[in-house]
Amino acid sequence: MIVVTGATGNVGRPLVRALAEAGERVTAVSRGRSPVDPPRGVGHVAADLTVPETLRPALAGAEALFLHDGGAGGQGLDPRALLEVVADAGVRRVVLLSSQGVVSRPESASHGVVGRAIQEAVRASGLAWTILRPGGFSSNALAWADSVRAERTVAAPFGDVGIPVIDPVDIAAVAAMALRKDEHAGRIYELNGPTAITPRQQAEAIGAALGVPVQFVELTRAEAHARMATFLPEPVVETTLTVLGEPNAIELRLSPDVERVLGRAPRSFADWARENVEAFR
Repeated sequence: MIVVTGATGNVGRPLVRALAEAGERVTAVSRGRSPVDPPRGVGHVAADLTVPETLRPALAGAEALFLHDGGAGGQGLDPRALLEVVADAGVRRVVLLSSQGVVSRPESASHGVVGRAIQEAVRASGLAWTILRPGGFSSNALAWADSVRAERTVAAPFGDVGIPVIDPVDIAAVAAMALRKDEHAGRIYELNGPTAITPRQQAEAIGAALGVPVQFVELTRAEAHARMATFLPEPVVETTLTVLGEPNAIELRLSPDVERVLGRAPRSFADWARENVEAFR
């Protein structure tokens, strides 16, 4: 059996589906609500990873665990205590969803410091491990869904600064391989899309998927900061804006790892937009 934490998230949902379609027994774990329309036979356990013992019921009979670090540094997570519970339950393999920020922004408390501690705990756990380090997600564009539906506009800073973004379905596909096959043990995979794309180009791709023009509205850094601060902690806002406006060489590097693992190129942002066009109608 394979346990998937963060099962209601952008990666967890397609991962649960991919594993179930491959014939695996799956237990989906989320903090509260259960997955919407889970595949037949998929169980659900509510657990809070910041309280490791709450995960134990989900681990009974499990061989592998997909561990979502909680995002933005896994605040409140004690990774060593959590992994002790995982190992004690007899799990043999763990696949960690981490972040490119661990290496691209190591000085950042929100993106680097805590994330690195979680990775180190996984590597020291005694379990077979694989670490996934994606860059920006294509699905971050869902933050524009309301304005696209209402006004056919996308508002963002740094309109002509591009970074490679990855479809969460590709992350899930790599995770599914790593959870099922021994050959991925001990590997760290950097995951991103096939090419850099700017916010302006993302707006154009969403418009092409809809079949109507979508106007791009450029925000100043201060305007973007004010918007993001309504739902993200200050350190996360600052680091995110720096990544978007001044990406470094690591954040711009195109990784071959998706193609190496899956035998195909990563999906483009345009692919993602077409698959998720209903969110913008």
